[in-house]
Amino acid sequence: MASDATEGLSASLEDYLEVIFHLEKCNRVARAKDIAEQMNVQRASVTGALKTLAGKGLINYSPYSYITLTPSGRVIAEDIIRRHDTLKEFFIVALQLSPDEAEANACRMEHSIDPNAVNRLVSLLEFMKLCPRFGTDWFNAFARYCQKGSQTSDCETCVKECLERIMASDPEKTR
Repeated sequence: MASDATEGLSASLEDYLEVIFHLEKCNRVARAKDIAEQMNVQRASVTGALKTLAGKGLINYSPYSYITLTPSGRVIAEDIIRRHDTLKEFFIVALQLSPDEAEANACRMEHSIDPNAVNRLVSLLEFMKLCPRFGTDWFNAFARYCQKGSQTSDCETCVKECLERIMASDPEKTR
């Protein structure tokens, strides 16, 4: 599994794989110059990281040539991106953080979150989309709760309105 292969990778090396993946997706290949620009680092830093990643068999690299992910490098990069995207969505949807805050936090946490925790977050996000008790009203109530601080809420009214919406959308449920 990709998470086992990432054990020896630093957060920085994971970031390089992520950038190479995105550059490859847009341009079919990555160049050291483009990686340096994307990551806002010096070309010498990129060269060192590329040598390390090539040594681990995660990228195809030789000086002054294009860089591509190997199949195992692609699997790891996709796993890193999945972790990042899941965390970012959770922060935006569930915690009501701004996209910029969500992005910054996802970047920091994607390197250390356990695969089981990511899978649970994915399940939670799916459940939140499917469960009629969640939805726009619930998220708006949570946003108000976050803004106003800890206050008692009108849960009875909320549950009653939710049930009324469910019954109105599917009369078969009243039987």
